Amino acid sequence: MKINRNKYYYDNEGNIIQTILLDISWIELRLERESELNKTDYMFLSDRTASQEWIDYRQFLRDLPQNYESANDAADAWNEYPIPE
Repeated sequence: MKINRNKYYYDNEGNIIQTILLDISWIELRLERESELNKTDYMFLSDRTASQEWIDYRQFLRDLPQNYESANDAADAWNEYPIPE
């Protein structure tokens, strides 16, 4: 899951006419991050072997608050980070 910070405004035909970049709070980011970690917990059960990509992705998520000064920077980094398959 990625965090969408874009808000779109459309014309009557459904074309995007304006995009605004929204601010996100640390609380919102942490809630989304916890949700993502919870959704991927199954990959780390004792009967599975997680790939290094999944290990790295979850470590990236856990490190977000200490690696970025603002929640917006953390959300943008998360949006650019590749989600493992």
